[in-house]
Amino acid sequence: MLRAEPLYRIRLLVLTSELQDAALTLARFGVFSPAPVRTEALAEAPAAGYREAWLEAESRLAKLEEQCGLGGPPDVPDAAEAPTLADLEELNGWLKEVWGSCLACHENTARIEEARRRLDALAETLAKLERLNVDLAQLLRADSLLAVDLGSLPAAGIRRVTEALGMTGYLVSRFDQVGEQVYAVIAGPRSRQGEARGVLAQAGWHALPVPDELRTHPQAARAWLEGERARLDNESGAACGVLDGLRERFAPRLREARVRLALARPLAEAALAGVNGRGGLAALSGWIPKRQIDSLRARLDARFRGAYWLELREPTPAEVAEVPSLVRYPRWLAPFVPLVRSYGIPRYGEFDPALPFAFAWLLLFGAMFGDVGHGAVILLLAAGLIPRLGRLAWVGIAAGGASMLFGVLYGSVFGFEHLLPAVWLSPLHDPARVLAVAVAFGVGFIALTLLANAWNQGVAGRAAAALFDAGGLAGLLFYLGAVGALASLAGALDVVRPAATMAALGIALVAAYKWHEAKAGLGERILVTLIETLETAISLFSNTLSFMRVAAFSLNHVALALAVFALAGGLGTAGHWLTLALGNVVIIVLEGGIVAIQALRLMYYEGFSRFFSGDGRAFVPLRLAGGRPGFDA
Repeated sequence: MLRAEPLYRIRLLVLTSELQDAALTLARFGVFSPAPVRTEALAEAPAAGYREAWLEAESRLAKLEEQCGLGGPPDVPDAAEAPTLADLEELNGWLKEVWGSCLACHENTARIEEARRRLDALAETLAKLERLNVDLAQLLRADSLLAVDLGSLPAAGIRRVTEALGMTGYLVSRFDQVGEQVYAVIAGPRSRQGEARGVLAQAGWHALPVPDELRTHPQAARAWLEGERARLDNESGAACGVLDGLRERFAPRLREARVRLALARPLAEAALAGVNGRGGLAALSGWIPKRQIDSLRARLDARFRGAYWLELREPTPAEVAEVPSLVRYPRWLAPFVPLVRSYGIPRYGEFDPALPFAFAWLLLFGAMFGDVGHGAVILLLAAGLIPRLGRLAWVGIAAGGASMLFGVLYGSVFGFEHLLPAVWLSPLHDPARVLAVAVAFGVGFIALTLLANAWNQGVAGRAAAALFDAGGLAGLLFYLGAVGALASLAGALDVVRPAATMAALGIALVAAYKWHEAKAGLGERILVTLIETLETAISLFSNTLSFMRVAAFSLNHVALALAVFALAGGLGTAGHWLTLALGNVVIIVLEGGIVAIQALRLMYYEGFSRFFSGDGRAFVPLRLAGGRPGFDA
């Protein structure tokens, strides 16, 4: 559960003519992840042309489905075989012809919709002009001695504009008003048009363009618009009929094309990595779980009846960094995996932190936000959001449950501490104990991270670092000894001598390792060893002190509740309960979010950064579109 599943490198050799069926078989198998293995003996790329043909056909089919409403989801028969390269090329040519027919229909439909939008814009302009009830062609004649402009200006300035234009011989006639904008006709001698437009520009005038289609009597323009709408409706009906005919004509074969392209997808995807060959021989390379080897052989025997060659081997130390990581998580732990993956993916063989992360994060959240009422609200909200958040909502449900559990331990219900007796302790009345518990948790957590890092170093073949580095067993020995010595000096323990001996031995081993690793002159070597050894001690204890924020936030939670009670205490009955309700909402939203982030921060920066590289590769199996995985992700 905490380590990547053991994988084997495989190379499947088949005839090039059966390469597409080999890829399809592996995709149906569901637990084969392609990976390249280039050799001089098999240096060609026999699937490159196949992938190009598939990409072109897939692109055309996707356009047909998107723009013309043709095709549908594939229903791939279990016994169907993958198409050959010749089949794909023939299918691609046919899709090109169908796309030409569909595109012409689509462009005609788009032209009709564009014409309708233009008619809507004309109708909007005409609605403003109908009140004029004059022939606009005569009114707006360019050869007339009378200059006429149509437009709008703010209602507040209409009087001043009328007076100013009157001095130039222009008249203002209002014909409509929409909100604070007045629509008017400005008419006057053409010889003084420049002066009039200067006045209008200063007054905020907006000209109303009159398209050629509306330069007639408004009633005639309205009749023309209605006629154009009727004509477009007829054209649209005809276009819909053509599109329906295309669907009826091509839909069956397009559904077949979707199935064929789904069958061709495995080889097209595997062609990016893991397919090579020479002449009539081709090879598919990649990774499968060790436990699936016998099942794979059975699949290949059933399909190729011995006409194949399968090479199997464990990953070599040199290629461990390239091996994908396949970790199977139980269903109850799966909702927390995305929070771990947001930091990174564990390398193959590394300690997977999902399980300790889930427990530690919930403990931290509950300890910092312990309240039965607040936790219940979070739990119910998360449960109500399951349809939208999916399994991630279970993180909120678990966090609410942890908050309720610590609320019982603290004896807190919506900030009230007299409704429920504290089963364990009250942060408000015993802050020193809360602080001690938080630091003790930090010590245990950091010790776990040092053990995890030692494990990872050992798995990676770095035994010396696992044993003697600051992040290995020597660092753990120093840390536990130093913590024991400090606790003894504080009176909590009585192990000062053995603890001090442990700490001295641990720091000496770390210093010796740093000395050995430093490749420099004597003076620089001494300086590097001293600095890095000192940094080991400082970082371990500064990270431990970071866990004091757990106690700080648990006390802050109580302090916020007391502040809400203090505000509500000086108000009447209605104001009292309203303040309590709003105050609890603020606590849940504001402090709840801050506490969740702080718990993540402690996990990431005080935990993961010590042992978790996060630069691994996820195991991505080759499979049919919509197929079920062959492992529990």
